[in-house]
Amino acid sequence: MKKRTFLQAGAWGTVTAIAGLGLAPAVSAATPCAAGPVLLTITGAIGKGNRGALDPALDQMMHKQKLQFTRAHTFDLAALAALPQQTIRPTLEYDGKPHTLSGPLLTDVLTAAGANAGSDALLRAIDGYAVLLPAAEAKKHRFIIATHIDDHPLPLGGLGPLWAVYDADSFPDMLERPLAARFALCPWGLYHIEARA
Repeated sequence: MKKRTFLQAGAWGTVTAIAGLGLAPAVSAATPCAAGPVLLTITGAIGKGNRGALDPALDQMMHKQKLQFTRAHTFDLAALAALPQQTIRPTLEYDGKPHTLSGPLLTDVLTAAGANAGSDALLRAIDGYAVLLPAAEAKKHRFIIATHIDDHPLPLGGLGPLWAVYDADSFPDMLERPLAARFALCPWGLYHIEARA
């Protein structure tokens, strides 16, 4: 695939292209698989999962970022949309303007994967940025896995296709911080979460 063509593809065309890069991992025959491209893979302290172990040949990005797992739970856009949706309107550090973001609560996504409600979450972005989000922080600030911004899907190459984020404007302790310091726990381009009991 030509790099330029890949980068110029539309948001969901690019997501489809990602499936071919190993982000849509093999699923065991005994479990249901996602109908669309896999956008989020959750590993660690989860339930039985809906896919098998990391395949170094087909899960190239996860392999290069040194992930290891024997089972995982994957979500496509429809699976994320099937969870109760939340809407927030934080002022974003990138343009200093409020934007409407929507998606399911991070805690609901973890629960759907069979993780314990008190699990910390290691959030990993496509570019390798990773941050440990304590369970108490995720619950207190009501983090969401945003799939949409201003009623449009979050595009790959922008802030998406998924973004772990919260409404910093709703918390006085966060408003005291400079805008650029409010989102350190919010990786955009999120594609992997490791649930830690």
